[in-house]
Amino acid sequence: MARAAATPARSAPRVERVRPGVPRMFSIRALVFGLVLIMAFVLVYPTLNSYIRQQADLAELHAQVVAARARNEDLKADVARWDDRAYVVAQARERLSFVLPGETPYRVVDPETVPDTPVAKAEGPTSVLDAESTQPWYASVLDSVAVAGSLPVDADTTTTAPTPKPTDG
Repeated sequence: MARAAATPARSAPRVERVRPGVPRMFSIRALVFGLVLIMAFVLVYPTLNSYIRQQADLAELHAQVVAARARNEDLKADVARWDDRAYVVAQARERLSFVLPGETPYRVVDPETVPDTPVAKAEGPTSVLDAESTQPWYASVLDSVAVAGSLPVDADTTTTAPTPKPTDG
């Protein structure tokens, strides 16, 4: 009978012993899966990054090609305009102020944009580099050379070497 007492009856509930221990946060499968994901990222990232950069460069180059073609078409249109004699005559009149033989040229000057002639001062020559000057730049340079040669030299403004002072001794 000792044997029957050692084994519980079949209808009685089974009691299992629970071992108190540290619960596992990650199983082996989760660790291996995480490791595989990290390796895949390390292997794929550089290729994916260069692919995205190259696609951006390609889009930029396509935009440059479109802009260059538009500029090329504009330049071709400009060249084609110069084949027209009327356009050449109009440009010569506008840019170079050319007139045809027998025409009388008139230049209309807007009084708001051209200042009145400045009143000359009675004291000596004035500067030829005035902002209100309406003469061309080369005439201003020539006048400044002429004025520079005719200005009197003041004794106070000349620079000379310092003279030594006599010493007592």
